[in-house]
Amino acid sequence: MSLEQDIARLALQEERLRFKHFNEADAWALGSLMRAAAVERNIPFVIDIRIGNRPLFYTALPGSTPENPDWVRRKVNTVLRFHKSSYRLGREYALKGQPFDQSRGLDPLGYAPAGGGFPIHIIGTGVVGVVTVSGVPQRDDHNFVAEMLCQYLGVPYQDVALDPEQD
Repeated sequence: MSLEQDIARLALQEERLRFKHFNEADAWALGSLMRAAAVERNIPFVIDIRIGNRPLFYTALPGSTPENPDWVRRKVNTVLRFHKSSYRLGREYALKGQPFDQSRGLDPLGYAPAGGGFPIHIIGTGVVGVVTVSGVPQRDDHNFVAEMLCQYLGVPYQDVALDPEQD
């Protein structure tokens, strides 16, 4: 799949995977769904769901490392600043051939344009928070979040899924 195709599909995901409402109970239900799926698949995730800077769900599964929470923090910062998935932002920068660094006013220690952070967008309100995972390669991080959001929101995953990455 080309960068352009990826970016278009990621934008479609962000358009389709929006919430009518999102509160503490929603965060717990979504986080529990994600945790159960990750445990079943033996994926060593850190899972973080928050509204703004307020954490509502957090878990670190066996096999995750002390580095994963820092990746989560950086992905959260990226989504909250740009109001798009961290993977989409990384793909957009790759397409432009631009660095994601101080030359763009961004501290690489504070932001990560890597897969795994997805905006919590409430219809009629906008982006209010982030669902984030870290633990596997970035495309897999992103795909897991998108799949779980589809399941939670009742959107057929095949309608929005990324094509397999080409080597």
